[in-house]
Amino acid sequence: MAGTHLLIGAGKMGGALLSGWLDSGIVAPRKLVILDPAPGPQAVYAIERGAKHITDAADIPRSVQTVLLAIKPQLFEKIGTSLGEALSEKAMIVSILAGTSLRKLDTAFGGRIVIRAMPNTPAAIGAGISAIFSDPNIAPEKIQIAENLLKPGGDVVRVDSEAALNAVTAVSGSGPAYVFHLVEALEAGAKDLGLPADIAAKLARQTVIGSAKLLDSSDESPGTLRKNVTSPNGTTQAALDVLMGEMGLSKLILAVVRAAFARAKQLAD
Repeated sequence: MAGTHLLIGAGKMGGALLSGWLDSGIVAPRKLVILDPAPGPQAVYAIERGAKHITDAADIPRSVQTVLLAIKPQLFEKIGTSLGEALSEKAMIVSILAGTSLRKLDTAFGGRIVIRAMPNTPAAIGAGISAIFSDPNIAPEKIQIAENLLKPGGDVVRVDSEAALNAVTAVSGSGPAYVFHLVEALEAGAKDLGLPADIAAKLARQTVIGSAKLLDSSDESPGTLRKNVTSPNGTTQAALDVLMGEMGLSKLILAVVRAAFARAKQLAD
């Protein structure tokens, strides 16, 4: 069976989406080609079940119709031209490269349909969210193909500009790292108060996991849920007076997403 789908880069993010494809059956392993010199565990799993593994762009089959580009932006600078030379003129490219503009992608893939997307790593368990942006002249059925590739990883939204996609990168694309760092900080705080390391780790992890599940199952806003936990003049209020103070969490997160947004724009220039 000829390979019709090509995954370029089977690391963390590419592997996360690949897991969704395999679990949902949206792409059969025998229709999949994986270009990566050191494929991750999800890719190895697919290769063992019939996916074709290649390490050189020159070996990309001409039968490939849809491409997910999931390499590092810095690597694309080196191999983008060779990819463009190897792909069929009819191939459609879905790029999840942070900060790599349509202008740069079109330079390498000129004449082909290119759609940009930004997923996040919870896609590995179907709990992610992706945003897509494309030229408004692209046919709706092509955009739907891109959405279908991303949906096994979670929700999909459409944005109307590349600036908006850079903002998505700063919020949800990089956002899981912010949440994981919050867990690290909570764990460190628990240990500072004298709790054993194993209990500190369990308390921090489960507090964030449980809070996320409560948020997901509730129709109430995050602000309302926060107020539900907070008794006047209680312990939570004492903590929130620090978190919401002059140098509080809101200003810090604003600075965080602005830094990520600025970096995404730098990569695009």
